[in-house]
Amino acid sequence: MKTRPTPPNRQRGVAVIIALLLTTLAITIVASLFWQQQVQVRSIENQRLQLQKQWILRGALDWASLILREDAKYSSVDTLDEPWATPLAETRLNQYVENGQSAADAADATLSGGITDAQARFNLTDLCPNGTINPVEVSAFARLLNNVNVDPALAQATANLMADAQQKPVASDANAQAQTGPLPMNLTQVDDLLAVPGFTPEMLAKIKDFVIFLPRATPVNVNTAPAEVLSAISTLSISDATALVASRNTATFRNPGDFMMLMHENHLIVANVAVSTNYFLVNGKVRMSRAESEIQSLIERNGANTKLIWIREY
Repeated sequence: MKTRPTPPNRQRGVAVIIALLLTTLAITIVASLFWQQQVQVRSIENQRLQLQKQWILRGALDWASLILREDAKYSSVDTLDEPWATPLAETRLNQYVENGQSAADAADATLSGGITDAQARFNLTDLCPNGTINPVEVSAFARLLNNVNVDPALAQATANLMADAQQKPVASDANAQAQTGPLPMNLTQVDDLLAVPGFTPEMLAKIKDFVIFLPRATPVNVNTAPAEVLSAISTLSISDATALVASRNTATFRNPGDFMMLMHENHLIVANVAVSTNYFLVNGKVRMSRAESEIQSLIERNGANTKLIWIREY
């Protein structure tokens, strides 16, 4: 029995379908390769932008340190009318030019930030220096919490937790730790206040701009402290403290005695005040194309010398 031959038209149809399938497969493979290459290129670009942002922010940090060193050479009093206290508005880095980028792309790079007095804030380290609770500082912190509508009882709770963390011995092995229970958390930054029973994120948002953890006990700079902090370290009401802050625009305190005379001692809760500062916060924000970074760092200044204590990126 003879087999009937396949019609030529049918053979051509099968060949066309196979060719289309092969073409589709080739296009899919090529598209996949291009997509993978694009992802790799974008990843490299993001890494490059991240590195460049970090270098810009580091440069800004070095510039801030230079400003603080120069300020120490000519002034022993720190006030809010000095050059270091002038914020840097968002500024285009027109001098920044990168190989392979157009001038329009380079103009997209901006830097902003500023220097603030860390000792204008209430130093929470003062609550419990060396594991011993300071009731005077606890009272001042309670007033500060009350000034921002937060439960003042959290001041004592914070001090108790700090004392437990500093006094409780570290377990030498797992069995000893099981017997003594979990170790209390040592508070080192403002966000750690959430470890204090009763503190909530909403409360933290109210207080975070007025408190700080510094490496050692420090006085409050009465030339730069806001009304909430000045009221906390004295018996001044918020309205009186606000009026005092306004008066600093024309007459700053030249020494701690000037402030103490104004307070008449009986109005002062915390006697440890100052008119100069050793610790400064430097905030920087850089934006380049689609990338953006923010940093905050703490700088210690001793005379004409500066030292970076910590740096955090957000």
